[in-house]
Amino acid sequence: MATFLVAHGAWSAGWAWKKVRPLMRARGHEIFTPTYTGVGERSHLAHRDIDLQTHIADILGVLKCEDLRDVILVGHSYGGMVATGVADRAADRISQLVYLDAFAPRDGQSLLDLQTDEARQRVRDGTKKEGDGWRIPPNPAPPDTSAEDLAWVNAHRVPQPIKCFEQKIKLTGAVDRLPRTYIYCKISRPGDVFRQFRDRASTEKGWKCIDIDASHSPNVTAPEALAKILDGIASARA
Repeated sequence: MATFLVAHGAWSAGWAWKKVRPLMRARGHEIFTPTYTGVGERSHLAHRDIDLQTHIADILGVLKCEDLRDVILVGHSYGGMVATGVADRAADRISQLVYLDAFAPRDGQSLLDLQTDEARQRVRDGTKKEGDGWRIPPNPAPPDTSAEDLAWVNAHRVPQPIKCFEQKIKLTGAVDRLPRTYIYCKISRPGDVFRQFRDRASTEKGWKCIDIDASHSPNVTAPEALAKILDGIASARA
């Protein structure tokens, strides 16, 4: 049995992993899917000063309060920023870091630093026009999302404070000494920002790469395939 801890994506929350949780538990694993401050069931706590460090502290708090050790930490999308910060600060509790179509920053980078100029401008324009100057409206769900899932996802996603995307991460280098796996969602999409991390993971030491035949949120659109890959990662570690 392995223990998984998920750092979820932007605008999302622990609810987005409800399809994967029973699949992982049926395979004998424990999985924690906490929600960051200001989104999901904690959206009533949202304010303009929430930043990346707030969300890193949220997940560090779960590690401490649940006394989790030997954890496989999974970061999805924006959650790669969070997971990187968590792993760097609590490397002694992490056995492996898994990036699921996620941002994998280096020291001093923010999420917006890893985007194109066009994408950065879209974020800033959307925040100004629809988010009162501090909230980023959600991106559209992947095009292969079923009508049923689209209704579910759209009913629960909420805007996210822009400081989460603007704050630059501070790393000590501890995260670079952990085993890391990059799961790349290979169903194409315009402006694929995640290919750069897949390419990095395929050339740098300390990484493994796995491609999944799914779009950006397989926890929603391909939970069985994702659970199989995560189970395989746990089995390979044993």
